[in-house]
Amino acid sequence: MNHSSSESGAPREPGLPSYQVVLAETDWGSLQTAFGNGEDLPGVLARLLEPDPKVQVTALSELGELVGHQNSIYEATVPVAVYVVGILAHPAATTLRPYRNVPVRATLLNWLVSTACDASDEVVDRNERYFPGFLTHDSPSAVFRDLRPMLYRAVAPFLQDGHEDVREAAGLAALVLAEHPALAEHRDHLAVHARRILDTSNDGPDRRVAWKALEAWGHDVTGIEPLREEPWDCGPHSDGRGDLEPPF
Repeated sequence: MNHSSSESGAPREPGLPSYQVVLAETDWGSLQTAFGNGEDLPGVLARLLEPDPKVQVTALSELGELVGHQNSIYEATVPVAVYVVGILAHPAATTLRPYRNVPVRATLLNWLVSTACDASDEVVDRNERYFPGFLTHDSPSAVFRDLRPMLYRAVAPFLQDGHEDVREAAGLAALVLAEHPALAEHRDHLAVHARRILDTSNDGPDRRVAWKALEAWGHDVTGIEPLREEPWDCGPHSDGRGDLEPPF
């Protein structure tokens, strides 16, 4: 059984509120989700800390619909993302998924990858072409993008996690978050993680995230062909619930 090396918890970076504070002090009912306000979100978020991985993954799937429906960023997406990174070091994040022997922490990180991709430079530029004025200073996407340095600091400790799936998910999240100009100093270091993903992963969306990061940062990607890209495809968008069923 391969447990994560970060089970004792990673230090919380200054500026990141505790998940308890996020849960208790956010006015969830005033925030927009894909299906009304966020009054149901505290219950969903609390279930991420249940000891049963099936309950945890089902809750994460619910979040995907409520605050990530149709690859969109909603008002409630921002505090949800802060909560999710806040529990990465929680013991509940080390629960192993059925059949796959993968910590729930990897699933949480992959959710963050998908969300960060939905607010990435590429997606924002695309939206601006079709919907001029899409990104205002107080739009949910802009607010999320402003938080990328804080989210990155919460993810960075897991780049050296003892579990391969967690390391890769943390690497992917860091690559997308590092589009923020304030994180430019980390890009050379992250390029190593991008190369490793390209060397070891057979997952098309993951490879595209790594390839695009290297290309955007001026690294030589000659001879490294990303797999075919589908429209609006940036990173892993599966809720991972297939892991709850036995492989056949």
